[in-house]
Amino acid sequence: PPIDIQFRPGGYLFLASPQNAAALEATVQLQRDEGAQVTLLSPTQLKEKFPWMNTEDVAVASYGLEDEGWFDPWTLLNAFRRKATSLGVQSCSGEVRGEGWGPDPPCVPSQVHMPDSLEYQPVACAIVVNAAGAWAGKLLEAEGLPRGLCRPPLPIQPRKRYVFTWHCPNGPGLSCPFLIDTSGAYFRPDGAAGNYLGGMSPPEEEEPDPSDLSVDHDYFQEQIWPRLARRVPAFESLRVRGSWAGYYDYNTFDQNGVLGPHPRLENLFSAAGFSGHGLQHAPAAGRALAELLLRGRYETLDLRRLGWDRLLDGEPLQEHGVV
Repeated sequence: PPIDIQFRPGGYLFLASPQNAAALEATVQLQRDEGAQVTLLSPTQLKEKFPWMNTEDVAVASYGLEDEGWFDPWTLLNAFRRKATSLGVQSCSGEVRGEGWGPDPPCVPSQVHMPDSLEYQPVACAIVVNAAGAWAGKLLEAEGLPRGLCRPPLPIQPRKRYVFTWHCPNGPGLSCPFLIDTSGAYFRPDGAAGNYLGGMSPPEEEEPDPSDLSVDHDYFQEQIWPRLARRVPAFESLRVRGSWAGYYDYNTFDQNGVLGPHPRLENLFSAAGFSGHGLQHAPAAGRALAELLLRGRYETLDLRRLGWDRLLDGEPLQEHGVV
């Protein structure tokens, strides 16, 4: 039956400094070529449309006019899970270990060890899809698996990201888009009544330790809040209401997904490394991989550019829209 993923329409508003204006304009042209309804706004137009914004250092902005917004990801995930279960998928959660790997017959035997238990579930199958997210690269280096599986290495790592929520009764209001600042900070409305949600990715040299999901509250106070208040003067007076941390499955090579067959094992496929875009790409990536597995080729979208070849050839397919 249809599900309510609590979709909230709202355009994505990307702001560009003079140094990044040409790159943003090129991206908008690419979107328009593919049929997306997106417009470019000058600083004057931006101020007219969003009078609550400081536009001093903005050279140009792009704004999505339709089919953009945000929704509840947990609802979508569980809907996919329930549908898969109804179709006969058996699900078990635990740590995958590669004991017993063998070439005859051509299968991928392994074990799923249950957390905090001596139980394990043996698994033998003809096809494996590595969709282990932030741990997709580490999975190929597991004990018991052939060393060749991690050559070339799958350059996917867990990167910890913080999300903060705050209340500001005099903020932009319900007409506020999903705003991505020139500084990299971002925010959007979170429900109603002056609530907002946002964060910012740190520079490479300041990546937080991903070994746990603790939140560095000073990061908001010292790094994010000043940038928010500069862009939206009303945010000078806000009150933090909550926070959490999660993982990006971050592709260090080019910040794009790795989709398709492994170069050395034809029945091992990957679908990981989307660097923060995984939820948005998941339905299309899942459909594409299903076509590849069942029919031996992509049909709806040709996604061969996202395959392993670019890793072997050292030719990145760079994704510049990582927030």
